[in-house]
Amino acid sequence: MKGRIQTLSVFLIILFVILTGRLMQIQLISTESFSTKRINLIEKSVEQRTQSLVVEEGRGHFVDRHGKALTHDFYPTVILFPFLKKLDWPKEELASILHVPSYTLERVVESITTPVLLERNGQAIQLTEKQMQEITDLQFPGIISMVRSFRIDDKKAEHLIGLTSENEREFMNRYEDKIKVDYFSKKTPIGVTGLELAFDEFLLPEGSTKLLYHVDRNGGPLFGLDVRYSAPANPYYPLTIQTSIDREVQQIAEEIVEKAGIKKGGIVLLDIDTNEVLAMVSKPDINWNDPFGDNGTKNYMLERQFPGSVFKTVIAAAAIEKNLVKANRPFDCNLNLYGERGERQGALSFEESFAQSCNYTFASLGYELEQKMPGIIETYASRLGLIEPSGWKGNVFHLRDFKQIPQEETGIIWGDGQRSQKEIAQTSIGQKEVRVTPLAIANMMATIARGGKAMEVKVVKGIHYRTGSPLYEFPSHSLKVEGVSKYTTIKLQHLLREVVQNEKGTGHSFHKLPYAVAGKSGTAETGLRNSNGVPLVNRWFAGYFPFEKPKYALVVVDLETENSRKAMANAFYQMVENIFEKDKHNETLKEGRALLQ
Repeated sequence: MKGRIQTLSVFLIILFVILTGRLMQIQLISTESFSTKRINLIEKSVEQRTQSLVVEEGRGHFVDRHGKALTHDFYPTVILFPFLKKLDWPKEELASILHVPSYTLERVVESITTPVLLERNGQAIQLTEKQMQEITDLQFPGIISMVRSFRIDDKKAEHLIGLTSENEREFMNRYEDKIKVDYFSKKTPIGVTGLELAFDEFLLPEGSTKLLYHVDRNGGPLFGLDVRYSAPANPYYPLTIQTSIDREVQQIAEEIVEKAGIKKGGIVLLDIDTNEVLAMVSKPDINWNDPFGDNGTKNYMLERQFPGSVFKTVIAAAAIEKNLVKANRPFDCNLNLYGERGERQGALSFEESFAQSCNYTFASLGYELEQKMPGIIETYASRLGLIEPSGWKGNVFHLRDFKQIPQEETGIIWGDGQRSQKEIAQTSIGQKEVRVTPLAIANMMATIARGGKAMEVKVVKGIHYRTGSPLYEFPSHSLKVEGVSKYTTIKLQHLLREVVQNEKGTGHSFHKLPYAVAGKSGTAETGLRNSNGVPLVNRWFAGYFPFEKPKYALVVVDLETENSRKAMANAFYQMVENIFEKDKHNETLKEGRALLQ
């Protein structure tokens, strides 16, 4: 009997020691890194007895060139806390201010267990300044009126702006030093595509803004009824990234691409004077339920594609500069690019060949150029900005060689194969291994329209503090390419205009547009077929307008499509028409303001 008691005592002592050790581990030793999952027990205990509503996530956001929201909007709304149900709260007065039935408010409060934004028709109620002040004057705990950040559901330029995601490993790779700062967590969302990725270091939150209150086990308030406001100490953050996008034009472009039936492809629109992106559309849309599936996050305007006859602009530039083009030189465009019979375009001049996109002319010129100076096609592709990325780059504070568009791909002219006459012919008409980005093509058109002045493309104008004052303004940069002569540029301008003016030109359908257009079409074989065996092609039109005083460079491309040329052409046509109408409207408003003054 005595032995059993001693055994039991020893067992109880051991059990007590184990429990005491476990308690010490939980309470004292592993409070911030418990178990193999490294759980922060202090944070979890606070979460258990605290309810909160995030007023602002703290991550920086994007606006368009006019300051209109692209990712987040801010407006005053009303927030109700669940502990109101235990109080005699002024629902009648609040209902009168908001112009809603009091029973609606009562029903909302009775149904909630966490703080909520009061909604109408599924949207948070947006208060007027008067309503906001009247709610503040109620001075009742649990009824809060304040300006809150809202993520915009109607997203614009989604591929260009990009996505954020939680990725602990990647966060540690980029920002291991920031973990030492108490408001940074490895679970902090980071940019993974687009401008969210490029400007991630500027966008990282310095902490979120929250409304907090402590609750007991039944959800009732502790420590009185005070609702605490928790916000980062730095009043200058979060930062705002002002893009070059025009939200209204972007919306027009997105609607046009959708209506045209372009499933893969998109639009790039540049302001020629500043070389800033006004609109960029990529299809297919991002599937927000599975954003990383089916290549949905790819921005095809930044990825190299087969350009087809748009690339003949490069051959034309090289041929002009090397004096291969004689005024009276005819080209037999009854021949195909290999010099074989099969076409029916007749004998054409160089100018007519460009307008009607004769393959034989440019295959012949390409071969002559390569015989005289091997590598010249690639040289002139580079001079026109089609190889190296065209996006803005430079030093920004401590960031060396910062790139606004880090995901932009470089162009390719030649593969690893031999440069036989056949391969040169295919390359000269934008086939074989030639692949360039739609953004680079748009930039080439802008360069030609400006008279040969090559510039880097900007998608962001500046970075601003929360107060609105500038932190950094991105200067314009020249594109570091050799370029072509002024004479060559003038000749290219004339050739591009003839594509539209010539009755047999491949762009003649655009000759009735309200803005005079210059440009080049292209149809490129991709080597792909649909399920019925129909070949899939890339259909392009790249140009600029108005021809006399160029303001815009525009590229529309329908990629890997079985569509006729009509879908792409309709999209280009509609874009020019809409921009003309918008400019006309803005000019009318400007004249009206001048008269009032």
